[in-house]
Amino acid sequence: MNKLTIALLSLMFATSMQGQGQKPVYLDESKPVEQRIDDALSRMTLDEKIAVIHAQSKFSSPGVKRLGFPDLWTDDGPHGVRPDVLWDEWEQAGQTNDSCVAFPALTCLAATWNPDLARLYGESLGEEALYRNKNVMLGPGVNIYRTPLGGRNFEYMGEDPLLASRMVVPYVQGLQSKGVAACVKHYALNNDEENRHQVNVVVSDRALHEIYLPAFKAAVQEGGAWSIMGAYNLYKDQHNCHNEIMLNKILKRDWGFDGVVISDWGGCHNTDEAIRNGLDLEFGSWTDGLTMGKTNAYNLYYMADAYKKAIREGRYTTKELDDKVRRVLRLFYRTTMRRDKPVGFLCSESHYDAALKIAQEGIVLLKNDALLPIDITKTSKILVVGENAIKMMTVGGGSSSLKVQREILPLDGIRSHLPSNVLLDYARGYVGDTIQSYDGVTVGRSLYEARSQAELTAEAVGKAREADVVIFIGGLNKSSHQDCESHDRKSYDLPYAQNEVIEAILKVNPRLVYVNISGNGAALPWLAKVPAVVQAWFIGSQAGEAIASVLFGDVNPSGKLPFTWYASLDQCGAHATGSYPGTWRDDKKIIDEEYREGLFVGYRWTDRLKKQKPLFPFGFGLSYTTFKIGKAVADKRSMTVDDKITFTVAVTNTGSRAGAETVQLYIHDKKSSVERPYKELKAFRKVFLQPGETQEISLTIDKQALSFYDDQTGRWTAEPGDFEALIGNSAQNLISSCSFTLR
Repeated sequence: MNKLTIALLSLMFATSMQGQGQKPVYLDESKPVEQRIDDALSRMTLDEKIAVIHAQSKFSSPGVKRLGFPDLWTDDGPHGVRPDVLWDEWEQAGQTNDSCVAFPALTCLAATWNPDLARLYGESLGEEALYRNKNVMLGPGVNIYRTPLGGRNFEYMGEDPLLASRMVVPYVQGLQSKGVAACVKHYALNNDEENRHQVNVVVSDRALHEIYLPAFKAAVQEGGAWSIMGAYNLYKDQHNCHNEIMLNKILKRDWGFDGVVISDWGGCHNTDEAIRNGLDLEFGSWTDGLTMGKTNAYNLYYMADAYKKAIREGRYTTKELDDKVRRVLRLFYRTTMRRDKPVGFLCSESHYDAALKIAQEGIVLLKNDALLPIDITKTSKILVVGENAIKMMTVGGGSSSLKVQREILPLDGIRSHLPSNVLLDYARGYVGDTIQSYDGVTVGRSLYEARSQAELTAEAVGKAREADVVIFIGGLNKSSHQDCESHDRKSYDLPYAQNEVIEAILKVNPRLVYVNISGNGAALPWLAKVPAVVQAWFIGSQAGEAIASVLFGDVNPSGKLPFTWYASLDQCGAHATGSYPGTWRDDKKIIDEEYREGLFVGYRWTDRLKKQKPLFPFGFGLSYTTFKIGKAVADKRSMTVDDKITFTVAVTNTGSRAGAETVQLYIHDKKSSVERPYKELKAFRKVFLQPGETQEISLTIDKQALSFYDDQTGRWTAEPGDFEALIGNSAQNLISSCSFTLR
C-alpha cells in the first residue's frame, strides 16, 4: 500500500468519524510497531481498554474505532472456515457466501508425516479465512491422544509429542503467512471431552512437560503462534483459561509468549483469576445476561464491567489490564492492521487440490492380502456396503462442523472411477443416525431408513453373494458419543451392529475391503478374516475421490498411524491403570483425573506389555510397493551437550511402482537415573522413490532428543551415558541401530 493510498484512507476515516461527531486521532505509522502500541495504549480510555479484552458478539471483539482499529473476527475451523452465525445466537446466519473447502481432519494431516503438507494446509486455510475476513482461526489442536475414547481426538495430531510438534509448526507458519492468526488449542491437558468443564487433571511435572506441552511449546517458540486458546479443564484446581502456572509461569514467562490468550467459549469462570492469571481476551462466557437475553449482556462478562468496577474501586491498578491490552493491540497489528496482507481465495481449485493431496497422503493401508488395489479389468461387479459411504462427514461433530461448497461422498467417488462395464451396487448395511441437519446445515441425501437391522443385514448378504469384491465403508461418525465435541465414546467397539454385518458378509464372500472412517481406533474382532483394511479418517471435501484413488491404485498409499491402534482398551495406559475417566469429589462438582500412566502414553505403554501387541503400532502403514531400509551409520560415536549427531541410512524402493516411505528414528537410553520409556520418537523423514531408486537420508538430533525433564530442578537434563538410535518404519519395526555416547 503506497503513501497516497494510506493518506486517502486516513482522510476517508477522518471524514466518517467527523460525520459521527467524533474527533479522529491519527497514529504515526512510521514508528516501529511496539512504539505504535505504546502510543495507542497511552491514548485509550479505561472504557476502550476494557472493551477490547472481551467479546461483543459470538465470534468478534471490538477494536478501537476512535483510533482506527477495526473489530477482530475469530472463527472456528481447524479443518475449514465455519459458516457465520447470528450476532448473539449459535444459529446459522443464512448467508450464501460462507461455504468453504473442508480440509482433512488433523489426524489425517498427522498421518501424512509430511511437514510440507502441514505448511500447505495452513496457507490454504489462511486464504479461505482471508476471503471471509476472519482474523483469528481457532486452531490447530495439539492435545495428546491419551485414550481412543476421546471424542475430539479427530481434531488433534496423535499421541506423540514430537510428531505433533513437527506438524504444528509449519501449519502455524503457513496460516500466519497470510496475516491470519493461529489460535493453538486447547492449552492444555484437554484429553477427554466428557465433563470437560469439571475435570481437574492430576499429572506429574515430567509427564506434563515431556508429553502434553511440547507441541504447544513448539507452536509458540518455533511457529511464532500469535494466540493460544485456554482449555476447559482444570489443572491444580484452577481452570486453564486463567491458570497461574499454565499461563503466567510456563506460557508467558518460561516460553516468552508475546501473543494473546483467548478463553475457550465459556471457559472463563472468575473475574479475579482472569485478571491475575493470564487471560487476555474473553469469549462466550455464560452470564445470566446472555442466558436471559438481557441487553448489553457482553458487559456482564467477567472481564467487562466487573473488571472496570474493581479498578475504579481501587482493588486493582491498570497494570494487568495494560498488559492484556498491549497483547491485543499487538494482535491487531499482526492481523487487522497489517498493511501487506495477501489476497484471500474461497473454494479455489488450488484449495481442493491441497485437500485432495493431504487426504491421499494421510490414508493408511493397514492390511492387504493381495486384494488391493482392486483390478477393475478383472472385476465385473462391486458392492459397497455401509452408511458411511453416503453420509456427509463435514457436518456435525461440534465446533468443527462446516458448510461446504461440495463434499464427494465415498459411494460417488467409487462410482466415478468405474468404467461402464463394471456394475456398482449399494446396500445400507446399518443405520447410524438419520439426522438431516446440524446447526442449520443439511446433510445432502436423505438418511431416512424404515427397515430393521435384520432386513438391512439380509440385503447386504444377498448382494454380497453376487459381487466380485465387497467394499464395506464403516467406522464412526460425528454424532454424539462418537467422534464429536462435548462427549467421549462409550465403547471401543464399532457402533451400530457393524461387526454383525461384516461377519455375515464374510460367510458368503471373503473378498471384503474394510474402509474405516474415524479419528479414533476401534476393536476389529474379525480382522484375521478380512484381507484388506484401510484407515480413511474424516478427510473433507474430496473424501470420495481420495478413497477411490487409493482403492483402485491411482494413488499409492503412504500414510502412517499417528497413534497406537489397540486390540482392546486394556492395552491403553489410561485404562489399564484405571485412571480414566477420574473420580468425582464428594461435592460432585469436580472430577479428579490422575494420569497414573505418567509418561507411558501410546507406544510408550505398549512397549512395556512385551507379549501383548496392539492391532497396529504407532507409525505403521503399508504401501503397494516395498522398501528396504539399509544399515544406519552415525557420523560420530560420541557427542557433547553442545554437539549434534547425524544418522544416515539408505532407503530403496524394491517394488514395481513409485511410492513413499517414512523413516523413523527412536532413541533408547541404555541407563538413566530416572525411569524412561524404552524408546521415544526423536526424528523422521518421508522420502518419495521411483521403482528401483535409492536415496540416502539424514536424521540429525541434539541433546534435546536425549533429555528428560528433571522435576526436581525444573529443567531439561541430558545425562552423560550410552544411547542407542533405533531406525525403522514403525514403532515395532526398527531394523537398524547405532550406539553412541553422550560425554
